[in-house]
Amino acid sequence: MNSLDLDRAEETFATSADLTVGLEEEFSILDPATLELSPRYEELVAAAASDELLSEAVAGELISSEIEIISGRGASLHDALARQRERRRLLFALASSHGAALGATGTHPWADYREQPIIDTEHYHRVEDGLKYVAWRNNTFSLHVHVGVTGIDRAVRVCDRLRPVLPLLLAISANSPYLDGRDSGLHSARTQSFTKSFPRCGVPDPFGGWRAYREYIEFLLATRSIVEFTQVWWSVRPHFSFGTVEVRICDAQATAQESEALGSLMVACVAQAARDVDDGVPFADPAPRLVEENMWRAIRHGLDGRLIDFDHAREFPAREAIDRLLAWTAPARGELGIDPAFPEQNGAQRQRAMIDAGATREEVFAASVAESAATYPEEVPV
Repeated sequence: MNSLDLDRAEETFATSADLTVGLEEEFSILDPATLELSPRYEELVAAAASDELLSEAVAGELISSEIEIISGRGASLHDALARQRERRRLLFALASSHGAALGATGTHPWADYREQPIIDTEHYHRVEDGLKYVAWRNNTFSLHVHVGVTGIDRAVRVCDRLRPVLPLLLAISANSPYLDGRDSGLHSARTQSFTKSFPRCGVPDPFGGWRAYREYIEFLLATRSIVEFTQVWWSVRPHFSFGTVEVRICDAQATAQESEALGSLMVACVAQAARDVDDGVPFADPAPRLVEENMWRAIRHGLDGRLIDFDHAREFPAREAIDRLLAWTAPARGELGIDPAFPEQNGAQRQRAMIDAGATREEVFAASVAESAATYPEEVPV
């Protein structure tokens, strides 16, 4: 990437349409009998090539035991959800016809990362060569959302406003208590494994606008820290190729209903942040060290814990994160017809309830895989 590419990024955002939506869901590929990770990405992608719709909707994510399904650009959230449902149905049918199962937790409970092959492409070999152990260690699965935002300066300022929102979204999404064959004691082991390990990852600094963000990218390029902008793995970032704000903080969700509710809430957060930027709503960037306090609480205790209200310097029950975000986004949600509903317990809480009742890790994971198999292939309204 060079300065001309950054100029092109400005042009991409200048012509981007507000509130288009793209959804990206990552699944583990499993042996249905043992629920072990199964490195069959290349096989499934080759099989998908015969389906015109599915061939454009599947993608890789580093290891051969993982597959991603993408909605493509939807004109609205509801359009993106409809597109994603059809593509998920085709993916689950394809996997089943090839004797594979799909999992939707943030981590695999017991897989050995040392045994997972990297997808054989130039891009992923470049990631592996650049990161080594950090790349090998990243056997994680997440939910990403892209929302169109017109104007790159505006997009950066939207990202700034989403910084303190990220831990709340993470707590809501937590769905990965296991890692490396043991109960990690965390609600989102995925975040600790990936977000705290990759460079240029997690909650970004506040930039204030495009000028400072561009200078940052130019610095990384000039110092040969990166060769492409996607090596900036912040949990929220402007995506130069799509003209979107991409939110990347959440664990993969065990059920389709939760994935759609969470994706809808993320879209609402981006839309409300853009609305607040446009309306000049006062906003003070909280210090990174403060946001990190909530990040740790979300990682450790998820919705079972307590988060910090920065404005009042006091704690609140993490479960209130849902109501707080729904209240903040009410104007944007009203305009867009977004009304997500969440279960009483998220994925990590349901798994921990089984753990506390004496279930084995295999039984806990099998229950989650069964939830996914029962819901993702279906038409599920939000």
